[in-house]
Amino acid sequence: MPITDDLRKTLSDPTPLYALAGAGDFAVEKLREVPERAAAIAADRRAAQEKATARLQEAGARLTEAQAKVAESVSTLPTDLKSLQEKAQGLALQSVGRAAELAVKAREVYDELAERGKVVVDRQRKDTADDLAGIAVKAESKADAFAAGVDRVSDAAVDEVIEVAEFVEPEAPAKPAAKRPAQRKGASKE
Repeated sequence: MPITDDLRKTLSDPTPLYALAGAGDFAVEKLREVPERAAAIAADRRAAQEKATARLQEAGARLTEAQAKVAESVSTLPTDLKSLQEKAQGLALQSVGRAAELAVKAREVYDELAERGKVVVDRQRKDTADDLAGIAVKAESKADAFAAGVDRVSDAAVDEVIEVAEFVEPEAPAKPAAKRPAQRKGASKE
């Protein structure tokens, strides 16, 4: 089933995850710049307000001029509808070209974010592996220290047992060691 295969391929593709991770990393990078930008904006706010007031006054004067020009343009509108249709078609074609251009740009940005996300994910995996290796080394050294402590305690216990045995039977003759039964030929050794 082609739909099932397409769906399986889409769901197993890690590119969207990488793009999301890249977008998150990009957002964090930009958020780090926010305090500096906020300080600059606060410093420039008063100057901007003064400029805005001056521009508002200037815009009022231009609006009056524009109203006069609009009135003049309305009176001189071309009556030829064919020329208006041609202009509209030209603008439509320009818009289609611009839309295609933006689609290509969006795909490029998506691919860049996916690549950036892949780098972030790979870096995170490496950091996690390094952390686990460090934990393993610490665990191994603690296990070695514990084994050495067990050996010391075991040796001390053996010494105590020997001392108690000597105290209980100070002159006991040494008993010969028990013989092991002979191993049969062909028996497997463990």
